[in-house]
Amino acid sequence: MIDAKHVHETLRRYQLTDGYPFVLDLERSHGSWLHDAATGEEYLDFFTCFASWPVGYNHPAMLEPEFRSELDLVARHKPASSDLYTRQMAEFVQAFATRVTPEGFPHHFWISGGALAVENALKIAFDWKAHKIGIENSDDGNALVILHFRQAFHGRSGYTLSLTNTVPDKIALFPKFDWPRVHNPAIVFDQDGGIANDIEAEEARACAEIEAALAKYPNRVAAILLEPMQGEGGDNHFRPEFLHKLREYADQNEALLIWDEVQTGFFGSGKAWLWQYSGARPDVVAFGKKSQVCGCYAGPRVDEVPDNVFVRSSRINSTWGGNLVDMVRSHKFIDIILGEKLDENIAARGEELIAGLRGLAREKGGLSNVRGVGSLVAFTLESPAARDAMLKRLQERKILALASGEQAIRFRMPLVVTSEEIATALERIEEALPVNA
Repeated sequence: MIDAKHVHETLRRYQLTDGYPFVLDLERSHGSWLHDAATGEEYLDFFTCFASWPVGYNHPAMLEPEFRSELDLVARHKPASSDLYTRQMAEFVQAFATRVTPEGFPHHFWISGGALAVENALKIAFDWKAHKIGIENSDDGNALVILHFRQAFHGRSGYTLSLTNTVPDKIALFPKFDWPRVHNPAIVFDQDGGIANDIEAEEARACAEIEAALAKYPNRVAAILLEPMQGEGGDNHFRPEFLHKLREYADQNEALLIWDEVQTGFFGSGKAWLWQYSGARPDVVAFGKKSQVCGCYAGPRVDEVPDNVFVRSSRINSTWGGNLVDMVRSHKFIDIILGEKLDENIAARGEELIAGLRGLAREKGGLSNVRGVGSLVAFTLESPAARDAMLKRLQERKILALASGEQAIRFRMPLVVTSEEIATALERIEEALPVNA
């Protein structure tokens, strides 16, 4: 057995190890607290594995003998769930479709990986659009495009590389499609939560660019794709009015409207899906991270094409069809989140953190544009250097967070976080503020 103090040394012999300096202790970590096996120190985890771990470490319900027995059973096998079905899969799909997916979205697809979830959502749109405009030659699909936004992060594989445009290091040198990219009219919030920028002008600019793109690619836009809150790009929020305008563009131009909720979905906002706050109903939603199993769900608009990908075999597929272990874990998460009303808890705790951060902004300075909902909270520093320095100071004070955009810090709390832990976080954040604040 490798000693915890030698974990990094061992890994460095065989791979790049540019992650955190500590060693996650899977047994001693608990709730919102990550235990470092190498030092015994504990960190308040507002990172949650890039927003993918919803109920904290070692939740009591995850330790129940019946669940552990079920998890052990499926962990001893890995069936090709795309074609070989099990009781466990049926129970998960039913729970997800009836308790997480909103009404009116009958179609589901499962796969491992958020980028592949987005990629298959695009394939749904490409297939749908090709049938809509009567493409017969398979090569003619090359004429289709995806309208997307600046500061977007949709993944690192295949199609998604053409859509991601946050950090050049993640996409440079890889071949990409030249698809239309338009302005993202993000809200800037003042210290009281009001809108501080000329958001109508921002949206007008975006709409002008969208209309220009639609004119440049007549009847070729298969989908309009947007994260309803851009995470890596800067935790950028959009007005409901703008999201509804995208719905209109999609309807008027025979395009599908796709929300990428890989980071925001599965109760991270306090609702099952962030788009439900705006009411701007999509045609397809890609999901992942907190849900453990990635994939997408789709509404009835895809059925305007009778021979769509949810009807015709093998148009979208994968060997594993998701992962059965993840399905059993996700089913348990659904029971825990809804049974303990953790969706309501994180909505309230998010409000507490945002209120506290805005108080710090008014009293101490050093941060601005506090924004967020539920577990998804961020603020902006005066420069990239100031942001990077504060992230380091936060880690020194045993609180984990993430960079966002060029100069923002984002928090991704577990849904089990308590008011006491929010208070602790605010104390540590205040201590980590820039020295001139």
